[in-house]
Amino acid sequence: MAKSVMVIGLGRFGTSVAHTLFQLGYDVLGIDTEEKVVQANLGQITYSVQGDATNETTLKELGVSNFDAAIVAVGSDMQSSLMTSVLLATLDVPLIVARAENQLHGNTLQRIGVHKIIYPEQEMGEFLAHSLFNPDVLEYMDLTPDFGISKIRVTESLANQSLKDAGLGGGARDKYGVAVIAIKRGKDVTLAPDADDMLRKGDIVVVAAKDDQLEKLHSSGDSGHS
Repeated sequence: MAKSVMVIGLGRFGTSVAHTLFQLGYDVLGIDTEEKVVQANLGQITYSVQGDATNETTLKELGVSNFDAAIVAVGSDMQSSLMTSVLLATLDVPLIVARAENQLHGNTLQRIGVHKIIYPEQEMGEFLAHSLFNPDVLEYMDLTPDFGISKIRVTESLANQSLKDAGLGGGARDKYGVAVIAIKRGKDVTLAPDADDMLRKGDIVVVAAKDDQLEKLHSSGDSGHS
């Protein structure tokens, strides 16, 4: 049986989350106060309804307690975000995820019972900073201030080489200090690839590295074009 998720707030962020969850096979109920927003999502998710999630009666009528998770995608309206989150916690929703605008907002959400806090603007800012001069970085997740996991597009300079020959396997730590976690080729994913695995143009490589090591790898790729 597909898991069910209620997405509260169908702005750009909420809509993106709701549509992706629906495409992944989840039952998704989207709720928003704006009728035109609700209409725009009809057919894009399982259910799209107009309602005020800060109203306990509304949430009860929608059966929120029967959902496996609820995502509070409201961000800029902190009061609505907090009121909705309190109600969800009171109604014993098993998993509550909420978007926060800043650390204060996030800390408050955590104290009232939200299980997971996300900071989309902060994460996008970090990604921009790490990819600004390295366009091959598609995604970035920091683990420490100077170490993270990146998804990198394989360019011509690295294509048609084994990981070892590209400096990413075997002696990779000696050359770049980059640890390769996986290679994605189309829909196929190879976890913990072997040093002899070949790279193809368009592959996505997931690596763990310090920021300066990632920059050295990118610089090497640039020199390969010249």
